[in-house]
Amino acid sequence: MFRGREFFVKRDELIDPLLSGNKYRKLYSLMQMPAERYRRLTSYGGTQSNAMLSIAALCRQKGWQFHYTAKALPGRLKEHPTGNFKLAIELGMQLHEVSPERYHQAISDLQDSQEESELLVPQGGADPLAARGINILAEEITSWQRQMGMASLNVVTPSGTGTTAYYLACALPDLNILTTPVVGDSDYLHLQMRALGDIPDNLCIIESSKKQHFAKPYPELLSIWRELKAAGIAFDLIYGAKMWHTLMQHPALLEGPTLYIHSGGLIGNETMLNRYFHKGLI
Repeated sequence: MFRGREFFVKRDELIDPLLSGNKYRKLYSLMQMPAERYRRLTSYGGTQSNAMLSIAALCRQKGWQFHYTAKALPGRLKEHPTGNFKLAIELGMQLHEVSPERYHQAISDLQDSQEESELLVPQGGADPLAARGINILAEEITSWQRQMGMASLNVVTPSGTGTTAYYLACALPDLNILTTPVVGDSDYLHLQMRALGDIPDNLCIIESSKKQHFAKPYPELLSIWRELKAAGIAFDLIYGAKMWHTLMQHPALLEGPTLYIHSGGLIGNETMLNRYFHKGLI
């Protein structure tokens, strides 16, 4: 129970401490690949990315090199690595820093220079390769729904690139898929999803009444994170807290049973709690 309502939570964050949640689903196809298929994986994005850490863990398991391009690191992170970045480096990730001005060109160069034994994984794992693992997630949801005897179901998952929500909506056309944009706004999320295909009618994108910038500390997000933790489950402070905070603003969409997909990312909470501390919110 949370705020007087019953919610079901699929604990995908418990699959694996490093390859957990939606990253496990997105990287599932690569996990099934023979180790000799690739020599090196490359990717790009933020230096506390959940996808970055999961790819680093996958590459360690497979014996693949992992090269990651990111904007120049803040001095404090260089001197005192924390969270996902610290673990990814320990797992063997080779970081390539570029200036903010050169970042988009650097990504373009990566896309133009792939060799046969090298694979580029787009930021956040937003790639058709992700469909296989997310389809398995959809099968698990369908099986559980039948066991519970539910005629209808709302499925909730937060979105960065929207890959998980998109493929879930495609695989579960009879269910309502609710998501919120965490990295950008709904226009950004629509753009990311349209790169994968036509957006299904059963995919509902909801937004918070208050604009919240990505990975910035907000008292209301810390408050709901603490409230959820007190109720029995720890979520991540970036995606999970934002999704729950937004969801609670749209009670009319929660008719019938609701299943929240816990997408992991808990290791990053260390870094976010430090940000809240330095902002004087803790």
